[in-house]
Amino acid sequence: MQAEIIAVGTELLLGQINDTNGQFLARTLADIGIDTYFQTVVGDNPARLKSVLKLAFSRSDLIITIGGLGPTEDDLTKQTVAEFIDRPLVPDQTAMTNLLRFYEQSHRELTENNKIQAYYPEGAQVLPNDDGLAVGSVTTIDDKTIIMLPGPPSEFQPMVLNHLREILIKLSHKDHVLVSRVLRFFGIGESQIATKLADLIDTQSNPTLATYAKDYETTLRLTAKAKNSGDAKRYLDELEAKVQQRIGAYFYGYGDNNNLQQVVVKELIRRDLSITAAESLTGGLFQSMIAEVPASSQVFAGGFVTYALEEKAKMLGIDAAILHEHGVVSEMTAKLMAEKSRQQVGSQIGVGFTGVAGPDELEGQKVGTVYIGLSFADQPTQVKLFHFPRQRNDIRVSAAMAGFFMIYQQLKK
Repeated sequence: MQAEIIAVGTELLLGQINDTNGQFLARTLADIGIDTYFQTVVGDNPARLKSVLKLAFSRSDLIITIGGLGPTEDDLTKQTVAEFIDRPLVPDQTAMTNLLRFYEQSHRELTENNKIQAYYPEGAQVLPNDDGLAVGSVTTIDDKTIIMLPGPPSEFQPMVLNHLREILIKLSHKDHVLVSRVLRFFGIGESQIATKLADLIDTQSNPTLATYAKDYETTLRLTAKAKNSGDAKRYLDELEAKVQQRIGAYFYGYGDNNNLQQVVVKELIRRDLSITAAESLTGGLFQSMIAEVPASSQVFAGGFVTYALEEKAKMLGIDAAILHEHGVVSEMTAKLMAEKSRQQVGSQIGVGFTGVAGPDELEGQKVGTVYIGLSFADQPTQVKLFHFPRQRNDIRVSAAMAGFFMIYQQLKK
């Protein structure tokens, strides 16, 4: 099967945004075993889009458009494709119900142009949008298949992973099964993983490995092809054992729709362990990431954001003389922030963050210097020193993620 990707959007042609969706989709297709021979970017113009579609249908088996499914005047992909394949657009009742509910909850008027988001070509298979309002679709005409996907990455990627991927596997692998397993890692980059697994990657055939650089972490997708799912699982188990032997120290979980804070918070809930934090440079980011996980209130009652030395002393009950002696950015301060926050709230776990997010140095410490303290009620407090690169917000997110990974490693013990 030969695929062709068509990214629709004048903003892409003007260089106002990067086509990260096309890159993501091409890697997904390659992982499944579908060849992508052409990628095209076309503006929001029906005539030009039709000309691109005509060419794509003449040379490719699978045509996938990205973008242009929204309600604005320049979102014309759905209407143009429907006209090109001579299929009327019809509403998906589930999507329309979700659309009506969204506008009712937000106390906004649902205008006619917004309803187009719930429409799809008649006879197509609808791709639900779990993170937005515009549905995708899969339409097969004779020996050709055209797929329409939304443009916002926050909607596009979940739709590909949660709904489209299995459809593509069935389209392209009718005589066998394709089973994948996603491994998630923190604290090691994509290039480092590729180096440590170089021989496995260079000699791969079945199963295969593919690395993906995510925000502040890296994932590794293992994919096996077999006559049945049992054999495929066995192939994956054998390959994963080799991977874990080399980079297992950075591993924290499985799955596409997963992240480090989810794994940690769910484990805290399972063990009935409560947590709190005292944050300086992260400014409440760590606690906000805890709150993003459903049911996190079972283990998180609250915490502290203490930038100034005086507030660290007052809110956490730390001796100001000790803070003056050791400095705000120090191992001792991180240790006391973790311990005192835990004691003040009465939690089993306390985390303390202090450091220099920039743009300037602080107390002679370079930008990116971060101390993280971790206090468990029944164990000695540990403090780790990190040196994070990049800019202010990257440093803050990296620090929060490192805090979660410290907790995860301690729980593993």
